[in-house]
Amino acid sequence: MITGANSGIGLATAVGLAKMGATIVMVCRDREGGEKARAELMQLSGQKNVELMLCDLSSRVQIRALASAYKSGHDRLHVLVNNAGLVPKTRQLTAEGMEMQLAVNHLAPFLLTNLLLDKLRAGAPSRIVNVSSGMYKMAALDFDNLQGEKRYKPMKFYAMTKLLNIYFTYELDRRLEGAGVTANCLGPGFTATRLGRDFSPFSRFVMKTFANKMEKGAETVIYLASSPDVEKTTGRYFEKMKEMETTPPTHDREAAQRLWTISERLAPLA
Repeated sequence: MITGANSGIGLATAVGLAKMGATIVMVCRDREGGEKARAELMQLSGQKNVELMLCDLSSRVQIRALASAYKSGHDRLHVLVNNAGLVPKTRQLTAEGMEMQLAVNHLAPFLLTNLLLDKLRAGAPSRIVNVSSGMYKMAALDFDNLQGEKRYKPMKFYAMTKLLNIYFTYELDRRLEGAGVTANCLGPGFTATRLGRDFSPFSRFVMKTFANKMEKGAETVIYLASSPDVEKTTGRYFEKMKEMETTPPTHDREAAQRLWTISERLAPLA
């Protein structure tokens, strides 16, 4: 299962894994874009075993419906790639009153992963791959501004949500000990995704001109989702298919546990 599979790194990851023979479940926001991406995926990979599931990841209700629908039709899950993300240029709230970046970039993978853990355990050995970003180094975990109410600079806040992905991955790994499910995260590098589509023409020009192609950005995601080299590796962060040490604050267990508790309150698991 790959979230945000209709474009960018998500679609490139789906193509790469489908070419290896994987059955792909694409999670996309809307049917038109999803069906177009599904057709492109099948054409590029030759894989016909592709399922499209719709979900607006800013909605906890829709995430729960997605998990329920998947569980009703599948007895296991081998790989979950939490890839979807966004960067609105102004602070926005979801229909449920949550800050948009926090909802999609952090709470969605937190909730979806936890709701699918029973299927991941049933599919063991299985893998969870969380797409973070090297930009996490620009941010600090600010419990007093998780919703961006005090300060909101789009890319700075994006960096914080990518930092949250790392805290989440490390804490998830500790909670999954002995389950046969690995949890790793990665920074895909400066990649020409659609993240900056709401920004200035100059920003889009820089992205188009200097960023890596989608396939390059997807390499580490595909590696963590499929390579036998990392079959038992868990609780780690990768860039360019190599394990990298993250900054000391990311290893603060007390902070990670506090974030988990807050995340459970904002996106209840039951």
